[in-house]
Amino acid sequence: MTEKNIPLESINPLEIFGVNEANLQILKDHFPKLRVIARGNELILIGAEDDILDFEKKFSLMMMHFDRFGKINEYDVRDLLDVENDGEMAEPFEGNDVLVHGRNGKLIKPRTPNQQRMVESSKTNDLVFAIGPAGTGKTYTAVALAVQALKNKEIRRIILARPAVEAGENLGFLPGDLKDKLDPYLQPLYDALRDMLPSQKLLGYLEDGTIEIAPLAFMRGRTLDNVFAILDEAQNATQSQLKMFLTRMGRSAKFIVTGDITQVDLPRNQSSGLIQVSKILNNIPGIEFIYLNERDIIRHKLVTKIVNAYSKLSEINNNKRYNNEEHSNND
Repeated sequence: MTEKNIPLESINPLEIFGVNEANLQILKDHFPKLRVIARGNELILIGAEDDILDFEKKFSLMMMHFDRFGKINEYDVRDLLDVENDGEMAEPFEGNDVLVHGRNGKLIKPRTPNQQRMVESSKTNDLVFAIGPAGTGKTYTAVALAVQALKNKEIRRIILARPAVEAGENLGFLPGDLKDKLDPYLQPLYDALRDMLPSQKLLGYLEDGTIEIAPLAFMRGRTLDNVFAILDEAQNATQSQLKMFLTRMGRSAKFIVTGDITQVDLPRNQSSGLIQVSKILNNIPGIEFIYLNERDIIRHKLVTKIVNAYSKLSEINNNKRYNNEEHSNND
């Protein structure tokens, strides 16, 4: 018989074990040959060494899930116990690079290897493109980097831009003044900032222009000097719009462009600038492209499955299109 202690540091055991230790009971039922004892902030395992090793692997998946989503319930535990160790889930990421101390003591830091690559790339490149599917933390990490630079007085202002609507920027049909029309499209940027800055501080920054959140069209004709500028949802910027934004870069500026090239909402007669730019700027020193993928998704576990399903559909459609073009050429 072997005994092993698993410490639960800086975590309330109730959040892992569940109400009335419901999550822990599921684990005990799954490992009937092990004696599992919860004592304070640690688990004590008594049993065969192989069973303890298997338990640790499953418990590691539980801790990884909690780290990603901030909670874990009985359904999550059962799903994780069904996961085979075949690489379906990424290994827990051990990055400790805290970008910002957010509200209520929240530590804002990279939570996946590719988010860490964004952080490292921003240190050495003035222009970074972060391209990947929904839920991979592209925008959130970019905003955290901008807030960090502002707090460290590396830049004077933050500018966050977005194409205001899915196709073009015709806001006239919406009710209210200009701010009322724009805010729904810019809400994700506000949400990220609220996580990272106290309410009054954020309000002050927005009022004095230290932080500016604006539609992409408002960047035309400007020189963005000594700023950290982020263009979000860049897949919905046309080629001319993206070129306009990139050429706003002034001295002492950092730019991050984020987007998902699988979710282009532009009309069919307009091409995405983000798809084009990855082909023409790929080998320029000072510019780096970071490609995030399904393994970087930190939202609900279903988001990963949804993205995978759509990726498979896209691959099928691309193959059909290729075969049709080949058939047409042969004719």
